[in-house]
Amino acid sequence: MKNQTMTTYDKENALPLLADLPDWEFKNDGIEKKFKFQNFTDALGFIVKVGIQAEKMNHHPELFNVYNKVDIRLSTHDSGGVTDKDFKLASKIEELL
Repeated sequence: MKNQTMTTYDKENALPLLADLPDWEFKNDGIEKKFKFQNFTDALGFIVKVGIQAEKMNHHPELFNVYNKVDIRLSTHDSGGVTDKDFKLASKIEELL
């Protein structure tokens, strides 16, 4: 069941908010970004930091890691799309860099 109290964004409505999030893209009812680090250790350290922040916000991203690359996808599953929670977590992730 979708959460009716949260506004979900479509691509058009998300674009102004994405303007403040470098390299984040709206895709398939989510926002995504690809990160590249010097090595696996740096990538893994970043994932741990993202995980800690996500747990604090009780909003958990989809994470994909291969060696020095990390792909993150944010979507509010109980709302069926992108909500303010996703933009807030993306902003916090940017602060980790």
